[in-house]
Amino acid sequence: MTAPVVISARELGVRYKRRGGIFRPTRYHQAFQDVSFDLHEGETLALVGRNGAGKSSLLKVLAGILRPDQGTLVNHGVSVSLLTLQAGFDGELPGTDNAVLSAMLLGYTRKQARASLERVADFSELGEFMHEPVKTYSAGMRARLGFAVAMFLSPGVLLIDEALSVGDRHFRRKAELEMTRKIHSRQTVVLVSHSEEQVKKLADRVIDLDRKGGSYVV
Repeated sequence: MTAPVVISARELGVRYKRRGGIFRPTRYHQAFQDVSFDLHEGETLALVGRNGAGKSSLLKVLAGILRPDQGTLVNHGVSVSLLTLQAGFDGELPGTDNAVLSAMLLGYTRKQARASLERVADFSELGEFMHEPVKTYSAGMRARLGFAVAMFLSPGVLLIDEALSVGDRHFRRKAELEMTRKIHSRQTVVLVSHSEEQVKKLADRVIDLDRKGGSYVV
């Protein structure tokens, strides 16, 4: 029996306006176009393609951050969380407060969010930095915090933009093992990765934005 569809995309496209001069017509850059697929509950879908193929832009459309310039996107009632190396935390607040706020944005109560803080702190390995303003964090530290929050607060659909490549070899291995555990627990995932080995290991299907023809099974 086929799993329920949680997100439907039909002929999606996004383009960006390029800045022109006084005597030059407005030009556009097409990030991607004519992308169609159904995302099923519990599957892991990988987005691959060259740099500039539109992978991150497509994730932002799925998250509701960007509105597509063409096509339609239907969310069938699931919560969606986008995890990127530039996780959108408030730099003035400490990691603890940002973890709580992120959880509440995913629909958790403050009590539930605070109950998960110890596990988030342990997994992120940030130590005392959990109590420091996030503006003092490196990009890798921010991504580790975002990854830890996402791992323990299970949105309906988890979108991952290269975040499995964060940190040293120890943390990358730890992140991949935890991601594998989530996948086996039927977490629905859309991930962007430049690692062919990682895609083969984690993904059920792949969409290559460099070529036509829809998705294919790994």
